Formats: sequence, C-alpha cells, structure tokens
Amino acid sequence: MAGDPSWPTRAPRSSTLKKTKNRTEFLVFCRYLRSLYSPEVRIAIVCDNFSPHLSTKKDSRVGDWAAENNVEIAYVPTNASYLNRIECHFTALRYFALNGTDHQSHEEQNSMIRRYIAWRNCHTDNPALRAVSLRSKVA
Repeated sequence: MAGDPSWPTRAPRSSTLKKTKNRTEFLVFCRYLRSLYSPEVRIAIVCDNFSPHLSTKKDSRVGDWAAENNVEIAYVPTNASYLNRIECHFTALRYFALNGTDHQSHEEQNSMIRRYIAWRNCHTDNPALRAVSLRSKVA
C-alpha cells in the first residue's frame, strides 16, 4: 500500500450487499468494473476460486466475457487467499467493525460494515488502519 504506485491507497472503497452470489451477479459486477475504464485500458480482476468466478465446460460466460472485453481474470491458488491484495482490507474491516461484536441482526451488521467503509474512506492516513492493513499484506 504505502509507497506502492500500483495500489491506490486513496481510492474510495464501496460495498454492495447481494442476497445471491451467482455467475450472473458476478458478470454484472464485472461489467460495472469495465465501465469505469475506457475499452483500450486492460484491467485485471483478482478472484478466489469461488465457483461463480470460474468458467466451466457447461458455462464459459466469465472467460468469454473477459476475452471480449480486454479483461484478465487472475485466480489465486486454492487455500492462498493471502495472495489476494484486497485481503488486508478485509482484515482491517474485521478488526475495526466486527471483532468483539454481537449484532442482533444482519441489517445491524451490514450497517456497521457500511459505517466502517465510510470512515475508512475519510481516514486513509489513520496510523492504526495502516498498521492493521500492512500487518496482513503479503503480496
């Protein structure tokens, strides 16, 4: 993060909570990411091996879409999620918003996550946030 020009530390984070996590929803998200950049810019999306992210013999929509839209989808190896550079942000989210909590409902938990993201976007230089994120950053 700090000093790494390939990782925009000031880029705002956002969240969208979905009831389903299927291949169609993943492709909607990919199309949204693609819309943020001009078609000439090649983008890379790092994914874990969650089945909706994968192209299969029965359903090749993800791979076909990526090939047609100047997108590279990179998969981290199974049991190696620490190689995914976004994981340090999840560690910070767990540390600041979820550890030691007992939410009464999913809505209350989702609210806490959204509040954390809003706080994080306003406090990118917070020393405690930076320490937690850097401690878990491997790749």
